[in-house]
Amino acid sequence: MRVPWSLAGISAGALLIGAAWATVVRRPEPLVLGALPPVVLPHVEQSGGATTVTDTGRNAFGRAPMNMPRSRWPDFYAGKGVFDRDWSDSRQHPAVAGPFFSATGCMTCHVKDGRGQPPSSPTEAPVSLAFQLSAPDGAGPHPLYGMQLDLHAVEGHVPEGHVRVDFEETRGTFATGEPYSLVRPRYQFQGLVHGPLGDGARVSARVSPVNFGLGLLEALPEADLLARADPEDRDHDGISGRANQVLDVVTGETRLGRFGWKANQPTLRQQVAHALVADMGVTTTLYPQEQGRDAPGEPEVSQDDLDLLMIYMRLLAVPKRRDWEAPEVQRGHAVFRAIGCAACHVDTPQETGPVEGFDEVSRQVIYPYTDLLLHDLGEGLADGRPDGLATGSEWRTPPLWGIGLVESVNRHTRFLHDGRARSLEEAVLWHGGEAAPAQGRYVRLPREDRAALLAFLKSL
Repeated sequence: MRVPWSLAGISAGALLIGAAWATVVRRPEPLVLGALPPVVLPHVEQSGGATTVTDTGRNAFGRAPMNMPRSRWPDFYAGKGVFDRDWSDSRQHPAVAGPFFSATGCMTCHVKDGRGQPPSSPTEAPVSLAFQLSAPDGAGPHPLYGMQLDLHAVEGHVPEGHVRVDFEETRGTFATGEPYSLVRPRYQFQGLVHGPLGDGARVSARVSPVNFGLGLLEALPEADLLARADPEDRDHDGISGRANQVLDVVTGETRLGRFGWKANQPTLRQQVAHALVADMGVTTTLYPQEQGRDAPGEPEVSQDDLDLLMIYMRLLAVPKRRDWEAPEVQRGHAVFRAIGCAACHVDTPQETGPVEGFDEVSRQVIYPYTDLLLHDLGEGLADGRPDGLATGSEWRTPPLWGIGLVESVNRHTRFLHDGRARSLEEAVLWHGGEAAPAQGRYVRLPREDRAALLAFLKSL
């Protein structure tokens, strides 16, 4: 198989032999960085500012912020109760999930408020992996299945289909000679009740992201985020971050998108409300009609419950970094910056603005390691599905804070938008497009510097 260099981290030259092309693979040239200036930043261990919590165990992603007043605790934990609710269980409240859904509760996908993962085998049904759909031309919902393929249904209805997930392996080699492999997911949709998806239908697999720190991300001033955008790459650094502009369903206006894998939601409230209706078939005032219904009805989540849920979602705290002063971690941060990772995963402090009613997230100096902008990551990671202004190969830079605790909290190390990366290193190796130069430099690094960069990521 001929593998693109941006994905496999190897260079290739083609020789014409008779009437056929043969590929000659050459190991990339080593990159020796030598001495690097230390990265000195104020209070870098406090990723979430004064909200930061020190828990590093299984509940590290589900903690209240350290600066939350005691008077807020009842509402915070009431909001957690809404988050933990099973919307198909009628023993404590009316069962309202469905008729079609991917899950019946937030915790099903966001276990311990953490990351989802793809199935571990082809025969395992996806749990925290959703499949978003578009029409063949990418404009609007799929004509037969809407915006999302629902693999579950309430009694009396038939799920829209099933999916089998297989993985195709690709191999590469580091400059120091060690081999590595990447796996690309292949999806087979079976038992589709309304017929085939059709040629050209756009499908995007998305695992559930972590929940903590979202209130802080929402509090970052829009002007600060837009100041980092460079859609025409006027500074010629190869990085052309773009802002997604999406509909605010409350105001009817177009606003900066900052939530979701493609920054397709402008506010945290809209992100949560959309997840309720798209993933669980549970309606709110923002989205009063679920898929499979002919007309909107009364909201199934009361305004009070939605407000409580938003308190919980807005205040979930960011965990503190570990081992940030260790020499290997400090070297890894310098390498992270030297090879270009910080061009998108911004490693300098950012400050939130004032948020009415939420002093906890107001005016905090934070380190989320993201610019919240769209970047083209190449064909290797492309899903082909536009989302707002995002093209089929663009993704929002995901925050890296807390990424080193995913294994402790969620008992897995699956990363990227569809969970294809089986480790942090594989996540780095999948980067292409604007990130291809940084990926190529990583492949060329000495083993010690690669290990240092991974130690830095695990410290976040």
